[in-house]
Amino acid sequence: MKPFDPRLLRLLPGARRPVLALGAIGVAQGVAAIVQAFAVAAVVVAVARHTALWGPLGLLAAVLVVRALLTGATELVSSWAGTEVSAGLRTLLLRTWLARSADQRPEPAAAQTLATQGATSVETYVARYLPALVAAAVLPVLAVVTLAFVDLWSALIVVLTLPLLPLFAALIGKATADASDKRWRALATLAGHFVDMMRGLPTLSAYGRASRQSATIREVSQRHRTATVATLKLAFLSSAALELLATISVALVAVAVGIRLTWGDIGLGTGLAAILLAPEAYWPIRRVGQEFHSAADGAQALDDILTATAATTAERSRPGTGVARLEGVTYRYPGTTRDVLHDLTLTAAPGLTVITGPSGTGKTTALELLCGLREPTTGTASLVPSRLVTQRPFLTAGSIRTNLTLADEADDDRLWSVLRQVGLEDLVRGLPDGLGTPLGDDGFGLSAGQRARLGMARALLSTAPLVALDEPTAHLDPASTALVDDVVRSLARDRAVVVVTHRPSLVAHADQHVTLSPVVQEVAR
Repeated sequence: MKPFDPRLLRLLPGARRPVLALGAIGVAQGVAAIVQAFAVAAVVVAVARHTALWGPLGLLAAVLVVRALLTGATELVSSWAGTEVSAGLRTLLLRTWLARSADQRPEPAAAQTLATQGATSVETYVARYLPALVAAAVLPVLAVVTLAFVDLWSALIVVLTLPLLPLFAALIGKATADASDKRWRALATLAGHFVDMMRGLPTLSAYGRASRQSATIREVSQRHRTATVATLKLAFLSSAALELLATISVALVAVAVGIRLTWGDIGLGTGLAAILLAPEAYWPIRRVGQEFHSAADGAQALDDILTATAATTAERSRPGTGVARLEGVTYRYPGTTRDVLHDLTLTAAPGLTVITGPSGTGKTTALELLCGLREPTTGTASLVPSRLVTQRPFLTAGSIRTNLTLADEADDDRLWSVLRQVGLEDLVRGLPDGLGTPLGDDGFGLSAGQRARLGMARALLSTAPLVALDEPTAHLDPASTALVDDVVRSLARDRAVVVVTHRPSLVAHADQHVTLSPVVQEVAR
C-alpha cells in the first residue's frame, strides 16, 4: 500500500480542497502540540517554585481551546473529504463502466463489491488514515527540531530510536497488506457466489435444491471470517509492537533527563519540556500504524478503482460525432427461448433517429443494446459513449444540484440554463433552497412529469456523442411535451439522438425512422 496515491487528486479534482485542508489542519495541530508541551512545563514549574500561575494557565487554556477547535475541524473536514472522495470514486467508476461495451465490463459480483463496499471503505482511508499520515509527516519533524533547541541529548535519543517505529510498522504492514488483500478477495468471492445464487434461485427452487446452497454460503462466509480474524491479529500485533517501542524510547528520554536533573545539569523547565516533547515525536507514527489497518481495505479498493478508471478518459470536450451501430443483432433474455429482437441492423448517426412499434417489440431493449447495457445474443454492436434517459430517470436522495451533476459537472449558470430549457427554472427558483433543495428517494417531492424533465436536463448537460431517450414525453402535459420536443431536436443538431416514442411530432422531424415488429415464434425457434 502506498502512503498516498497521487492518482486520487489527479482523477478527482474535487478531492483536492478537502485533502489540502486536512494537511493545513495537521500542520496547525503539530504547532499547537509543541506549544502545549511548553505551556504544561511552565505550569508545573510555576507550581513547584510558587510563582504566578495566571500567565502559564492562561497560555495552557488557550492552547487547549485551539487544539479542541482543530480536533473538531479535523472531524468535519475528514467527514467532508471521505464523503467527497467516496461519492466521486463511485461516480467515476460507474461512468467508466458505462462508457465501455458490455463485454469489457467486470463481472457483476466484482463490480457490485467494488462500487459498494469498496467505495465506502475508501472513506476510512481518507477520513482517518490521511490525517494521521499528514500528522506523521509534520509533527515528528517539528518535535525533533524544537527538542534540539531545548535539549540536544534528548533530541539525539529521539533521532536514534525514531526510525525503529516506521521500520517495524513497514515489516508488519507488509504482512497486513497481504492479509487484507486475501480478505478483500474472499469478500469478492462471497459477493459473487451470493449474486450467482440469487440469480439462479428460481431454478434451484424449482428443482428443490435451494436449501442446499446454505452450506456453500456458510463455507464461503467462514473463509471470509478467517481472513478477517487473521488481519485483526496482525493489527493487534502491530499496535502492541509500536506501543512497546514508543514507550521504551520515551522512557530512555525520561531516564536521561531525570539523571541530569539529579546532577543539576539541566533545569526543571527544560527537562519537563523535553519529556513532554518526546512523545509528540512518536505518537503520530504510532497512530499511522494503527490507522493503516483500518484503512487497508480502503487502500486496496482505492487502488482497484483508480486502476480500473485510469485507462478510460471521460469525454469532457465538445460532443463527438461517433456512430453507434447494431449489425445483425439478435437478443434473447437469459433463461428464455424466445428472441426479443431478431437480426436487427440499426445505425445511430448524428441526427434524430426515432424508433416506433407496438409494445413488446424490443424498443427499449434496442436502446439498451446501443448504450452497451446489454450484450447481443448474436450479432455485433459498435458502441460509443452514451447517455440513456429512461421513462423513470434515476434520482438519488440528494439536492437538485447533485442529481443534475451525477454524471457531468457543471456550474450553477449552466444548471439554470438547462432547467430553463426543460421548463423547470421557475419551479426550482421558487423552492426555499433553489438548486440546493433536497429530494427524497427516487425524486420524492416531484411529480412524474417533473422527474422526467429533470432527466432531460441531465441529458442536456451530457457531452456523450449518443443520447438515447425512452418515451421522454410519456408523463408530460401538452405544454411540457412541446418543450421536450424542442430539447430533443436541439440535442440532435450536434450528436446522435435515438428516441423511442409514439408521438407523430418527433417522427415528422426524424432523420431516420425505424419501425420494429413483433418477432414471430417460428423465427425465435
